Amino acid sequence: MVFDNRTLFSIQARVFSLSHEERAKFVQARIAKLADNHQVGIDKISVTNGETSTDVSVDDLVLMTVTDADAKAAGKKRLDLAQEYAATIQAAIGEYRKDRSVKSVLTGMLFAVLFTVVLGLFVYAWKKLFVKVYAIVESWKGVRIPAIKFQKLEILSSRQLGDMLIRAARLIYWVILLATLYFYTGFVLTFFPWTKAYSSKILGYILTPLSIIAGALLDFLPNLFFLTIIVLIMYYLLKLAKFVFSAVEKGVLVFPGFYPEWAPPTYAIVRFLLLALGVVAAFPYLPGSDAPAFKGVSIFIGVLLSLGSTAAVANVVAGLIMTYMRAFRIGDRVRISDATGDVVEKTLLVTRLRTIKNEEITIPNAMILGSHIVNYSSSSETAGLILHTGVTIGYDVPWREVHACLTAAAAKTAHILKAPAPFVFQTSLDDSYVSYELNAYTDKPAMMASTYSELHQNIQDSFNEAGIEIMSPHYAALREGNQTTIPEAYLPESYTPPAFRVAGPGGKTGGNP
Repeated sequence: MVFDNRTLFSIQARVFSLSHEERAKFVQARIAKLADNHQVGIDKISVTNGETSTDVSVDDLVLMTVTDADAKAAGKKRLDLAQEYAATIQAAIGEYRKDRSVKSVLTGMLFAVLFTVVLGLFVYAWKKLFVKVYAIVESWKGVRIPAIKFQKLEILSSRQLGDMLIRAARLIYWVILLATLYFYTGFVLTFFPWTKAYSSKILGYILTPLSIIAGALLDFLPNLFFLTIIVLIMYYLLKLAKFVFSAVEKGVLVFPGFYPEWAPPTYAIVRFLLLALGVVAAFPYLPGSDAPAFKGVSIFIGVLLSLGSTAAVANVVAGLIMTYMRAFRIGDRVRISDATGDVVEKTLLVTRLRTIKNEEITIPNAMILGSHIVNYSSSSETAGLILHTGVTIGYDVPWREVHACLTAAAAKTAHILKAPAPFVFQTSLDDSYVSYELNAYTDKPAMMASTYSELHQNIQDSFNEAGIEIMSPHYAALREGNQTTIPEAYLPESYTPPAFRVAGPGGKTGGNP
């Protein structure tokens, strides 16, 4: 039963053919009639107990009848329930008449005028304040407001940032002003009984959501405590991991069998695992984690990642394997399949090489793992890289002269080490010539191309100075009439070339002594 926008009590039982709602309307009408009749005092409200019912009445006007069904529904005695209803009605009518008294109305008007004056002063001061704020921000442009830059890229200039601050200040100005007017309207309406109901509705539009949000925040506080603990633990675990792996990378902390270059990728793996563990631990405490929509979005994202990241996962796994294989490092000169160059970048997905022609080649890690890798730099600083090149010289040139020419050419070449000394292999004895291979050490694998070029130039000069032709002779002659190809140093002093004989028709021979 509602009277003057306040619920007085509940009617839970029917009387004859009257429903609960109909009984409440009748009681409400009679109480309203009594409340507007100031000639009848509220002290005349009395309770009359009968055999089957109890009446709450004023003189001859019965305000309501309390039955045994009402008492049974309320769980009280009928007389006690009727007296409770009478006291409630009496207090409600008294409050109703008090709110509408001349004194109360005049007091409400006085407070309304006072609040209006305060509002006017606030609006005036608020406007003056923000006029000064606008002027201060305008004067700070290019002076105290720095431009926002990322490296050399200017994202926001000082003037643009100042304009953004002014727009933000204007937004704050209007939000606070409109909120003040909103609450002013709601509070002023509470001063008058005729508009008090509208005040509750107006203030409820904001206060009700705020109260719900505040209640939700209070309910969320235990979960927030757990989330805070998890975040703090993960934060300090990450700092500890970074500290340890940084020390390993710098060589301050040494673990047998663990190389310093393994520290950054291992830290990345450990950090990812710690973050994943933190997310799993924190997930049950997140707001809305049990919502079906949240679970559906999580499953959808998981399906997308599983379908679209097969190649990426393969490259990541290959990148991790190659890191611990120690196949190459940044700056090494390598050959991967048919690509040769310096390693300029090594990520979990791809490896980039820069060739001597300044071409940048991007190779997926999965492809590198499936092919052979030649590293020219891994042993160059300790044992040295052996550069090798070959020439073919005829049997008529003594091999010692060839060795001397080749080693002399290597000694004249820049970036060729004096020790270990260059050496020559005779790789094959072919039909008409000998294959020689010059081997020379260098500690500058990045200079291979220019070193090879200079070495070939010096080989040409060395052989030319010794009067030796760099060629691969081939012979086509009758063996009996030709000079032997054995070097002269190995021939006896009495050796003379055999005569050149040709058999003619009839078996006759002729020759040229």
